[in-house]
Amino acid sequence: MNEELIKILNYRLKGELPNPFIFDDGTPLRSAADWERRRAEIYKSTIELQYGTMPPKPDFLRVELLYTSCSYPNSYRIVTGTKESPISFIMYVFRADSKKKAPAVIDGDMCFSYLYDEAFIKAFTDNGIDLVCFNRCELATDVAAYSLDEIMSGTGEAEIARAALDEILENGCGGQVKRAYPDYSFGTLGAWAWGYSRCVDALEILGFTDMDTIAFTGHSRGGKTAALAGALDERASIVNPNGSCSGGYGSYRISIDAETEDGEIKTSEPLSNILHHFPAWLGEGMREYVDREELLPFDSHYLKALVAPRALLVTEGASDIMANPVGSHQTTEAAGEVYKFLGCEDKLFWQIRSGKHTHGGEDVRALVSVIRHIKYGEPLYEGLFKLPFKPIEKAYKWTSPERVGDEQIHICQNAKN
Repeated sequence: MNEELIKILNYRLKGELPNPFIFDDGTPLRSAADWERRRAEIYKSTIELQYGTMPPKPDFLRVELLYTSCSYPNSYRIVTGTKESPISFIMYVFRADSKKKAPAVIDGDMCFSYLYDEAFIKAFTDNGIDLVCFNRCELATDVAAYSLDEIMSGTGEAEIARAALDEILENGCGGQVKRAYPDYSFGTLGAWAWGYSRCVDALEILGFTDMDTIAFTGHSRGGKTAALAGALDERASIVNPNGSCSGGYGSYRISIDAETEDGEIKTSEPLSNILHHFPAWLGEGMREYVDREELLPFDSHYLKALVAPRALLVTEGASDIMANPVGSHQTTEAAGEVYKFLGCEDKLFWQIRSGKHTHGGEDVRALVSVIRHIKYGEPLYEGLFKLPFKPIEKAYKWTSPERVGDEQIHICQNAKN
């Protein structure tokens, strides 16, 4: 790929990316056996500060068959949560082969049009992979603070939209999950991520899925959700956020202005943009770091490192400047130091394709390739690992500590893949 596909006009770095190999008390990690304790520290900031405290596992979960067909997706109602406040949403499954267990990709973006594209669906099913979909907005509403004036003004929907927005602003997160778990501080992204895990629960009950090969994916705000869900649920053997921007796999410390393939000048998304337009997505504590991102105790490489030693595939569009492909690549390289430390370098994949803020052909091709590579040993898609801009100086100087014996390999072999 042409390293000048996009041109970086301004590169801003607010301090070095934090070192994941230093405990909070200042002592260094000395072996891979230290990683689980360090991972627990990273979780406190990367998850609980960034997204709030997460909703727990449900008291119960029931799956109801709504529709089954050989030509259309099977649909199921998932009923879960607490007995006092049950939660209900629909899961759709496009089966690759009804006669045998297949790998599955879970995607919560049924509120986006790409999940209704037959080519998108068949790219999975024609390759022996089930596509499992749900609409995350059934779990928590998603109304932007600006949408009433720009979208709803003068329509009959305005009053309904205003009520939804008022609930978000008042309660921090609309929808069923917050009503069931009001004592937890999670925002909308946490509620959506919880839905991914409930789909995994449902697949376990249904019994037609290869439970060792489950991938989480999603796009944009759905990419943020997939990133969070993948960090939380180790049953996802492959985690693939696509174009997830700030609050996902971009970067808080790194920002850019760049010229796209079409000659447009764009700027990456800052933290302030999320908190202004979508105040319920992140944890309340993040407001303290607007324009002070260098003080954050984490950056997105920590979120990526929480997936290790499971497989991680980061997909971006080169001209999707708002998603910050430069910051995403830098933090992927930084997370790669953790993968190296754990002896699992071969589980980290990335693709920065030509194009803008979409979720389509090349993104799916990369995910299918990684799934079939891990499951069947097939060669990887040639579009991986190609940089569309000139390399820049790394945003960190630290590296992974030297290995101690065969401990790292032991950890990887015993991880649930």
